[in-house]
Amino acid sequence: MHATGAVALEMEQRDAATLMRRWFDEIWNRGRIESVEDLLAKDAVNWGVGRPDQPSVGGAEFKEFYHRQRSATPDVQITLDQVVQEGDTAFARWTATMTHTGEGLGMAPTNKAIQLKGMTACRARDGKIVESWNIWDQVGLARQLGVLDGRVAEMFA
Repeated sequence: MHATGAVALEMEQRDAATLMRRWFDEIWNRGRIESVEDLLAKDAVNWGVGRPDQPSVGGAEFKEFYHRQRSATPDVQITLDQVVQEGDTAFARWTATMTHTGEGLGMAPTNKAIQLKGMTACRARDGKIVESWNIWDQVGLARQLGVLDGRVAEMFA
């Protein structure tokens, strides 16, 4: 392969869809948090990872969210149901399964099996994720953990 072909192959392997697949596989499914530095730009802006009204910026702030979530549900596995890419941005629908066995969510373990749906979009530049938007069923998480009850729980059943 000539030099131009090698550069094109490297960039193809670092497009947004490929980066997203690696993110969920390496970081969430395999627990390889050290991959954050390789996949996420130092100043990346991440919406929807533990802060409802403000983004997390960079790997250190993402890792705080990751460690809280992972300590509550260490067996988390995320299946990408669909990934599409347009331009520099990839979009995914996903399903997460886990068991609440730790205290990382600020409550005693319930040992309940949980299944959540979510969607993520990520924008890539220079082979790294520079921005992401994450929407996931936080109400469903609260309902499955037994935190919601009464009429509120019925609304989201």
